[in-house]
Amino acid sequence: MPFKQIAVSLLTLAATWQLSTPSFAADQSVPPGVELQGANTYAFRVGDIRITALSDGTVPQDLHQLLRDTTNQKTDALLEKGFLANPVEASINVFMFKLGDRLFLVDTGSGDLFPAGFGGKLLQSLAAAGVRPEQVTDILLTHAHDDHMGGLIHNGALAFPNATVHVDKADVEFFQDRSNAAKAHYGMNYFDDYAASLKHYVDAGKVQTFEGTTVLVPGITATVHPGHTPGSAFYTVESQGQRIIFVGDIIHVGAVQFPEPTITITYDVDTKRAAQVRRAAFSAFAHDGTLIAIPHIPFPGVGHIRTAGTGYEWAPIVYGNRDITKRWQ
Repeated sequence: MPFKQIAVSLLTLAATWQLSTPSFAADQSVPPGVELQGANTYAFRVGDIRITALSDGTVPQDLHQLLRDTTNQKTDALLEKGFLANPVEASINVFMFKLGDRLFLVDTGSGDLFPAGFGGKLLQSLAAAGVRPEQVTDILLTHAHDDHMGGLIHNGALAFPNATVHVDKADVEFFQDRSNAAKAHYGMNYFDDYAASLKHYVDAGKVQTFEGTTVLVPGITATVHPGHTPGSAFYTVESQGQRIIFVGDIIHVGAVQFPEPTITITYDVDTKRAAQVRRAAFSAFAHDGTLIAIPHIPFPGVGHIRTAGTGYEWAPIVYGNRDITKRWQ
């Protein structure tokens, strides 16, 4: 991105970035009630698997630019019901778990692709969890957008030198062909970001692509849900009769898209299909009580969806922080 080479004030930088990345608010101030934090981790269990949510940070989003198939008035009314106002601070969540002798990450956050201070905290959060980047053996990419693949590279080198990246073939084929930018309706930025991150792993022979429903290893199944990108994928992880599904970018703004799943976003390559995927997924998850992990819902981004009127609402997992495992007497 051109602004990476320009030393300007944060406000000017944010305003410049807004021209090419409309989901980010030009105003660099923190939304009311939001306190900026350091690195964050939160662990929970699914069967025998210990899963850790890792924060890559948060970013301010101007929803008047980000959202489609709505009006500013409708968006603001939905935000008000959720005690929010535009712009909204959005999480960038990454997830980690160990299966056998392999250590998996689901996505990698924004890395160096965003300006300093916006995201890029994954390595700090990994360190807080006691993990070194070279210990990661596998990375499950939900899709090839900058805030999911950007963390693959750090200071110009492979951030996870021993990892194999798993990603749907359609996303690699789409973003490596710059002529597809006209189909994406958001310019060349994401194609440049592919070249700056995922392509390095492709060139190093560290990418394994899949198509359709694929069992990557026993206990991990990938399914493809085109819409947000041509190869957007879910990953289902199962253990001891329990499961969690890592869903990628089927939703960005909970206060708006849970009650109104038909509202889409600028970065959907195919907005109609993206909305169909969201509606179908929400319906299935609510019916089955599925535990899901979402990249952009407030950290840690893990919970359940339940029906609410004609839409849905979010039920986050319970937070636990104590030393004694006995029941309170």
